Amino acid sequence: MQKEVYTDLKTAFGLSAQPAVRTVKKVVDAYATLRANLQAGNLGPPASKRHGRAVSAPIVFRPEAAQPFDDRCLSWQYDARTVSIWTVDGRMKGIRFACSPDQLKTLVTYRRGESDLVCRKGKWFLVATCDFPDPEPYQPVDWIGVDRGIVNLATTCDGANYQGRGLSRYRRWQARKRAELQARQTRSATRRLSRRAQKEKRHATQVNHRISKEIVSVAQRTGRGIAVEELGGIRDRVRLRRDQRGTLSSWPFHQLGQHLAYKARKAGVPFLEVDAAYTSQRCPRCGHTERANRPDRDRFRCCRCGLAGPADVVAGVNVRDRARSAWVFVTAPALSPSQLLGAGWMRPVTVLS
Repeated sequence: MQKEVYTDLKTAFGLSAQPAVRTVKKVVDAYATLRANLQAGNLGPPASKRHGRAVSAPIVFRPEAAQPFDDRCLSWQYDARTVSIWTVDGRMKGIRFACSPDQLKTLVTYRRGESDLVCRKGKWFLVATCDFPDPEPYQPVDWIGVDRGIVNLATTCDGANYQGRGLSRYRRWQARKRAELQARQTRSATRRLSRRAQKEKRHATQVNHRISKEIVSVAQRTGRGIAVEELGGIRDRVRLRRDQRGTLSSWPFHQLGQHLAYKARKAGVPFLEVDAAYTSQRCPRCGHTERANRPDRDRFRCCRCGLAGPADVVAGVNVRDRARSAWVFVTAPALSPSQLLGAGWMRPVTVLS
């Protein structure tokens, strides 16, 4: 692409070398993203109208769309808290930026690569990429088992319960407003639907950030690791009634797991995903597993030993126990064949001809 249009960009628009290269890069990245979305099926099947509109029309950039700048087009002056930005009308120097002292320290120490200039509601923001080195995870003294659910978004083995009642109520209210706007079938209603969808997404993200931050801080303070259930593909395995499908599809369990993983990695807290099979039906004391151990959603009572308690807390305890066993295998040193033979894991075999 650069070989085809580089000369025309410089001649027709009067761009210098580096801005012309960045312009080509932005267009190429946009089409690469479109191709990846088409291959992943994010825009529907090939016969759908959405897929057809995406491939039939060229990509158009909004005048206030985010613009990436590398260090040749945008330079930072940290001491003066100013930036110098290249524009089509010349370089603008001495533009002041505002940030907290902690953010300034992070910029000076960890900023890497390009920065994005973004305009949102009349305000300009610079989004800088910072590359943080991951600290070495410590050896945990124990584990915090986290059970994720719909009614209770997260429940730890310590008994901490983060209810999803407020988020569910907010989603139901948004669904009613969404139905009202969809019934109007106007352009303004479509725009408002898009804004409401983004607002609902940001609200759920903020809830997951708050929950994951509290769990990671407790684990770091107590020297423990964090263990969660492996819930990949749960939407394909579970069959639900029609009125339950919307609740399951909007369940933000995957995002909560991602937040826990990256916050734990940033804090140096060990993080594990364990098998989720029968964690809500297994008794952590005697090991008896039966569906009748959980008579309803909130209560657990073992049919063999009589252990009773909140079902989500019991599931968190089972997740913690599985993490204890899994960590032994994760951290076990690799044994040589001679060591395995001495330990009895490998036995010599005599072949008779």
